[in-house]
Amino acid sequence: MAAALFGRLALVGGDDAPEEVSVASAGLLQGGYASPPEVVTVMAEVGIDLSRHSSTQISPELVSASDVVLGMARRHAREVVLLDSRAWGRTFTLKEFVRRGDAVGRRGPDEALDSWLDRLHRGRQRTDLVGSSVGDDVPDPIGGPIEGYRKTARELGHLVDEAASLLWVPRGIRTLPG
Repeated sequence: MAAALFGRLALVGGDDAPEEVSVASAGLLQGGYASPPEVVTVMAEVGIDLSRHSSTQISPELVSASDVVLGMARRHAREVVLLDSRAWGRTFTLKEFVRRGDAVGRRGPDEALDSWLDRLHRGRQRTDLVGSSVGDDVPDPIGGPIEGYRKTARELGHLVDEAASLLWVPRGIRTLPG
């Protein structure tokens, strides 16, 4: 859901994007599966069509090609770092990313992404990824009622907007219609 929500932002693939931005979705489980029907329904309610989405499993190649990796939970970030230890400084949970970004401030208009990520990463310990935490993990609604999916989608929408505004402050962020 988060990648689809990022994809709705005008900066992703737009002609006026402040820099080249692409978003990919990958998970820990084997790829090739359709989104759960509840996810398709909830995303359709906000104008996003995931009916043809097929899951992708995270791989060392995908991690090494990524400037930033955002997981929904600590275990996702932990698995990414286990796949490629060099990704530690650019891998966060989405909640951690937003929290740390709020603490260090938005990326400056001329600030290189690597420099800002260094500031964001400063003071982290690898043990920060151990266990689970309501402060870092977005609840997974899988197997629950549709309202749980809606609640997660709302939370992800807020976090995605916050993350985008931290990363790309030079130009305003606007959500594309539909």
